[in-house]
Amino acid sequence: MQFDTVIHGGTIATADYVTRGDIGIKDGRIAALAETLPGGDRRIDAGGRIVMPGGIEAHAHIAQESSSGVMSADDYLSGSISAAFGGNSSFIPFAAQHRGQSVDEVIATYDARAARSVIDYSYHLIISDPAPEVLEDQLPRAFARGITSFKVFMTYDLMNLGDGGMLDILSVAREHGAITMVHAENNDMVKWMNKRLAAKGLTAPKYHAISRPELAEEEAINRAIQLAKLVDAPLFIVHVSTAGGAEIVRREKFNGAKLFAETCPQYLALTRDDLDRPGMEGAKYICSPPLRDHATQDVLWHHIAQGTFESVSSDHAPYRFDETGKFLNGFDAPYPKISNGMPGIAARLPYLFSEGVAKGRITLEQFVALSSTNAAKTFGCDTKGRIAPGMDADIAIWDPEAQVTVTAADQHDNMDYTPFEGMELTGKPEIVMNRGAVIVENGTLMAQEGQGRFVARQPVDL
Repeated sequence: MQFDTVIHGGTIATADYVTRGDIGIKDGRIAALAETLPGGDRRIDAGGRIVMPGGIEAHAHIAQESSSGVMSADDYLSGSISAAFGGNSSFIPFAAQHRGQSVDEVIATYDARAARSVIDYSYHLIISDPAPEVLEDQLPRAFARGITSFKVFMTYDLMNLGDGGMLDILSVAREHGAITMVHAENNDMVKWMNKRLAAKGLTAPKYHAISRPELAEEEAINRAIQLAKLVDAPLFIVHVSTAGGAEIVRREKFNGAKLFAETCPQYLALTRDDLDRPGMEGAKYICSPPLRDHATQDVLWHHIAQGTFESVSSDHAPYRFDETGKFLNGFDAPYPKISNGMPGIAARLPYLFSEGVAKGRITLEQFVALSSTNAAKTFGCDTKGRIAPGMDADIAIWDPEAQVTVTAADQHDNMDYTPFEGMELTGKPEIVMNRGAVIVENGTLMAQEGQGRFVARQPVDL
């Protein structure tokens, strides 16, 4: 066979094994694996490098309006470029339904926005208005098209469905083989805390962490799991930030629940002390659930190593540090009025490799699983996430010894800051490929706007 590309001499890393060998690529797919392969219109020398599946970012907010009407800073061009520089070859951002919108309208809107992407993409729907026509007609049409996951909220008044609404959604998901993602925080606990803090004039950014206590997450995670068990539906808990929440997930998975979960780099790298920076600098670190403490970080790393989490996702929610983003409601806004979220799509995998693999917290195989393979399995990307004949040639070649200092400029997004600024990391992606085409090489973007394709996904495989 004549290959379009041969990657030779590298260390091939999968979720199951690590070995030396060559990869032959033909027509955008992996065609052969062997100790040595001849030929190739292009031969890429991967000696001393790790060759692994391209990352799949399964939690990002791209070209998305929040419930309060703030548009994220990254569109599908800048967001996909940033993802690619971070070692990702595909991503699954959210397509958000707001009250009164049909799912058909939402999908049409995001199809137009996503046409600029340089990497392959799909969507998780966000459902905030589960009217009968949504549940009975529109969601089944979305599932048939290959959008087989959606997210619901247990907090925020404009998004919270209540327990009954969640049961309706979970029932539809079970019927069609879809998976429900949930943002789990107890809405009334948070509102009660906000009211008491406001009454005392405690509205600086640092009080955001106090307003959303660990118990609010833990109670909601437990309740969401019980609701899903009632209707026997699979559930994915997003951005677990607490030791108690992680332990609930571990226990319920061990006892047989159809349960999946993730955590995020910000909960491993940052703490609530970052919210207490001078002036309004702490606003850069407002996200929900909030940042916790160093003891929690240690526990979360333990759960990552032990397999509690399927993935470590960025929850990239980019709002600029200006009046278009964080300070849409004014530069002296109280913390509940500051736009909620932080960027991180390009930093996710370099941080996880450096702090996980390079420091011995996780194995290289676990890194591949957490960054790509598990997301492909959980969310039905059946041609991605593995290095095997017949799979899409979505590949990242990593220099495991490169020393990198994180800067905002190197994130290649549309943000004016990164919360990981100045961190010293070990390891970075040098070449990233999407369906056999090189999209990033040695710090240069090689992809063209719009070359990404929509990925129709399969039902969740339990």
